[in-house]
Amino acid sequence: MTDFTIETARLRLRPYTAEEAGLVAGGTGRSAEWSAGYPREDDRDVARMFLGLPAGEPLYGPLQIVLLSTGQVIGGIGLFGPPDEETGTVAFGYGVAPEAEGRGYTTEAVRALLDRAFAEGRARRAVADTTHDNLGSQRVLEKAGLHRTSSDEALHYYAVEA
Repeated sequence: MTDFTIETARLRLRPYTAEEAGLVAGGTGRSAEWSAGYPREDDRDVARMFLGLPAGEPLYGPLQIVLLSTGQVIGGIGLFGPPDEETGTVAFGYGVAPEAEGRGYTTEAVRALLDRAFAEGRARRAVADTTHDNLGSQRVLEKAGLHRTSSDEALHYYAVEA
């Protein structure tokens, strides 16, 4: 277990442990530390990927979003690996349980993660995408300072510079 965490006024972003990732990925049990709608299927996919990754820098892997007030895991967020060496670009994704939506938690988590990545120095640009119908995610990205750079038939693409 690493001591790596990112804290905000209301949240703690912490890496998975192998034990918890196994429980999330397996889908056969629940932790008392999980909110009612966690894990979502996307969280299970991320946990499976985590279990297949070699140990790396926690900043550049999946993190759980934990409410400081309750200690409950409400979702996940993460960078999809270290920055591209040439451009300094990192891609990221996130999601929270339905009961945590609309409260600003996701925007707070995105800002904190990107602030940390940019402060670390290697990341100079962050990118994300979302489907056309996911208005909540579009609002999160815009509130976190990202700007739509393009769209195709399926997705809107967003970016922000450090």
